Amino acid sequence: MQVRDGPAAVRGDASAPRRHWPPGWEGGTGGRPESEDLPTRLQPNPSRKGGFVVIHRSFAAVLAALAVLLLAGPAASSTPRRIVSLSPTATETLFAIGAGSQVVAVDDQSDYPKRAPHTKLSGYTPNTEAIAGYKPDLVIVAYDANGIVSALRQLKIRVLVQPAAGTLMDAYAEIEQLGSVTGHARAATRLVASMKSRIARIVASAPKRGSLSVYHELTPDFYSATSKTFVGRIYALFGLKNIADAADSTASGYPQLSPEYIVAANPSVIMLADGRCCGQSVQTVASRPGWSNMAAVRARAIVRVDDSIASRWGPRIVNFTQAVAAALKWVAR
Repeated sequence: MQVRDGPAAVRGDASAPRRHWPPGWEGGTGGRPESEDLPTRLQPNPSRKGGFVVIHRSFAAVLAALAVLLLAGPAASSTPRRIVSLSPTATETLFAIGAGSQVVAVDDQSDYPKRAPHTKLSGYTPNTEAIAGYKPDLVIVAYDANGIVSALRQLKIRVLVQPAAGTLMDAYAEIEQLGSVTGHARAATRLVASMKSRIARIVASAPKRGSLSVYHELTPDFYSATSKTFVGRIYALFGLKNIADAADSTASGYPQLSPEYIVAANPSVIMLADGRCCGQSVQTVASRPGWSNMAAVRARAIVRVDDSIASRWGPRIVNFTQAVAAALKWVAR
């Protein structure tokens, strides 16, 4: 039985996935957001073993510090009217809280909502001049790529950094921060309350059937995500055992498994987050050598989740939670 984990990506002989809340960035590869096909009635978050509260307070403090440091300037107290978003998650949130009319440009990975002002701007390799060309009074980024924060500050442009969330509470804090910064605090508060209640209802209504396990597939070469990651914590809400946990010898959060390891682990549920990018489906999984007798394959408990939903921490977390619940219903049939 083989297990290939995080060190490969560190050594440079394997690429770590750029989806599903890896450290420092969010995924999505453009194209049609199939997540729109998912039902939208979902439920909120029973907190995760108490740890969320402590983490939330720490994360909220970081967000507050970033807001003070990065939004400081002559117009720091004014409501932005020309926002450039280089974060797909922030883009989704801005439109969800009613700040869409203030957005003048979004990056090339912001594929949702469709009405967002899409451009060729890059969040991975941001170009200061190209961004400045939109005359923004606020730029939102997920991380400081190529020193873009200081470069924009030198041009007297306010920048807000919203890093990858580690927990649901972190995600809620970022939504509320965006609401406060853009003048839509009440709408952001309502959105967070709705997300919490919907996720809670979804989790509560999901079938409870003893010890079930999950395999979350990031890429066709079997990179996965453990319970320490954002997406892993979503599975924990349902009490699912994550088969990647035992394989993460370096604690990277994103081990690369072997097909033999996955078959031996025999997961109850398989979540495919590499459908749009890489063409994976129920059919391709079932046809893999040795996989046909796997519990998830026999029960057809295989869910293809749009890459963009599975890699972001904004309002559509609810959709992802609903997809997990749908898979559990297949198992319970």
